[in-house]
Amino acid sequence: MSRLSLPRVMLAAPASGSGKTTVTCALLQALLQAGESPAAFKCGPDYIDPMFYSTITGTPARNLDLFLQPEAGVLSALSRGSRGATLGVLEGVMGFYDGLGGDTALAGSWHLAEVTGTPVVLVLGCRGMSALTAAAQVRGLMAFGESACLLPERFPAKRRKNSGIAALLLNQLSPAAYPVMKRVLEQETGLPVVGFLPPLADCSLKSRHLGLVTPDALPDLREKVDRLAAALRENTGMDRLMGIARGAPPLEIQDPPPAPEGEPVPVAIARDRAFSFYYQDALELLEEAGAKLLPFSPLEDEALPRNARGLLLGGGYPELFAQSLSQNAPIRAAVRKAVLEGMPTVAECGGCLYLGETLSDPEGKPWPMAGVLPGGAKNAGKLRRFGYGTLTARKSGLLLDAGESLPAHTFHYWQSDWEGEDLRFQKRDGRSWPGGWHTETLYAGFPHFHFGGRPGLAQRFLSRCMEYQREEGA
Repeated sequence: MSRLSLPRVMLAAPASGSGKTTVTCALLQALLQAGESPAAFKCGPDYIDPMFYSTITGTPARNLDLFLQPEAGVLSALSRGSRGATLGVLEGVMGFYDGLGGDTALAGSWHLAEVTGTPVVLVLGCRGMSALTAAAQVRGLMAFGESACLLPERFPAKRRKNSGIAALLLNQLSPAAYPVMKRVLEQETGLPVVGFLPPLADCSLKSRHLGLVTPDALPDLREKVDRLAAALRENTGMDRLMGIARGAPPLEIQDPPPAPEGEPVPVAIARDRAFSFYYQDALELLEEAGAKLLPFSPLEDEALPRNARGLLLGGGYPELFAQSLSQNAPIRAAVRKAVLEGMPTVAECGGCLYLGETLSDPEGKPWPMAGVLPGGAKNAGKLRRFGYGTLTARKSGLLLDAGESLPAHTFHYWQSDWEGEDLRFQKRDGRSWPGGWHTETLYAGFPHFHFGGRPGLAQRFLSRCMEYQREEGA
């Protein structure tokens, strides 16, 4: 065991749309300008917010997800991401107590703050809200954190220790309204108000069908973040925020296993504008298990990396680049040949779309893809599947033996003709649907998973890659 003594703070909010991501970007940039080396983390499965944080800080941000990983894995991810950092900034997800469902806060912001011992600064979106209503909302969140369920016989729940809320930071508030809002909130809640961020309309972050646009689609991102950071520094007590972060207690972290002996296993990984949804910590787990990750671009490259013995096709926005992906016929042929010849392959969501026969662009025009899987995929016109669930193997294959399960998450608008019946994805409410293809050498499906979600999963994948290597070399 080792000890992590990183100062840290979580930015959470009563609800989505309060401006957590904007404030987090502003805070990270302000800390950099103050000479700090911040490490950034995102609660939950979101891929895009960490991209913004990585772009700002210049170091990989990490997801901390208590559904996709056990507590020990999340703490290890926090420790990995903290190397060389002077302060950690965690962004919450959705509303503060939102979790796996309407009756539990598990895997949400409050749960992560409790597990990691991180003090919470609550971001209040103040547009259209009076000071007293804001105070009532905050007091409700505080009281809820110190209470048990009122009907424990119907809804058994662990008693919450406390809310963990240490301070308030106001967003979308004019300088003229701040003094009254600050006075009333501090008087009614007993919490300090550390500052505010005024409305900056031209600094908003644009969205599209899977959430925010990715940073590479915002050429003026650096300018926007600089303006946000300047406004935050001008209107916020940075010393008070730093003091709150320094109050975080040290944590006991399990040491990583020793590095495996022998040569690393080369694994090709698709990384470009079309394929960018990966959990940084999951990739590091693969590397610790013995992988050597070899990036390539299905948009630009004509061949897979030389000597690759495994293949990762992550999620992303392949539908936005369907024409360009289709026009790169050499790499489509190389991927098809590798997968059909038995190269161990994980294709999640967007990667699964790439393996189909066709993929329709946003205008509805179908484009030829790798042709490994039957049928095509097109825009369903709405969010097709969403949320956490359990992925269970109906037959043994690359990742799981028959009957084994893995926590997963799904979120997609594009829908394929046939999703594959080798696995089953089931939500907590009992709903279920096909979970994808699962052969001895292939996982392809819409559900995303984490290599830390099941003990030995990374090692299992790499062992299959090593078997393929031996077969190829025979």
